[in-house]
Amino acid sequence: MRIHLEYFAQLRELAGQKLQIVETTHETVGPLYDELRETYGFPFSPERLRVAINGDFAPWTQPLKEGDLVVFIPPVTGG
Repeated sequence: MRIHLEYFAQLRELAGQKLQIVETTHETVGPLYDELRETYGFPFSPERLRVAINGDFAPWTQPLKEGDLVVFIPPVTGG
């Protein structure tokens, strides 16, 4: 299935892009993120990120559907 991804902050820098369309056989976000983490060297474990699917925060176990927009939101830092 084809999934649309959006990255923010450090994840965007490491992926080298803000938006990406990927073909995946993963049924949930967790394994998809694990694959992306290995590919791009993302430093955050899933426990440190929030994930949104189609504009709503979602659990890492939520099933993916064709055309979903998945957004990975890293921890916010600043002073």
